[in-house]
Amino acid sequence: MFTIDKLSRTPIYEQLIAQFEYGILSGEIAPDGKLPSVRELSQSLCINPNTLQRAYAEIERRGLCYTVPGSGRYITKDALLHLRSDVEMKMNEFADLAAALRDRGVTKDAMINVIASVCASQKRKETES
Repeated sequence: MFTIDKLSRTPIYEQLIAQFEYGILSGEIAPDGKLPSVRELSQSLCINPNTLQRAYAEIERRGLCYTVPGSGRYITKDALLHLRSDVEMKMNEFADLAAALRDRGVTKDAMINVIASVCASQKRKETES
């Protein structure tokens, strides 16, 4: 489920956070779903447990998971709602940015080409994993 690109400029803990968020948004990780233990996941990904702990602490800070002492971490019931709200906010920011670019003379076709390029690179990443 999780893959790490150790050559990426994106820090490993940020890659993990993005994959947790994607898993929640896609339904791959269900509400109240148990997350793998730090030890288990750090061994399977060959990463430092402190890196994974940092990712877990951040997703917990964002309200996406909670800890049950002695039992582990679980996805919150409203994690999907939190993420959808965040997506909506980012879409509004994107619309503002598109309007600012338009006002500076960037054409619709140029913006569409950038979006198509980003989507194509994402598809390449998905097929490589």
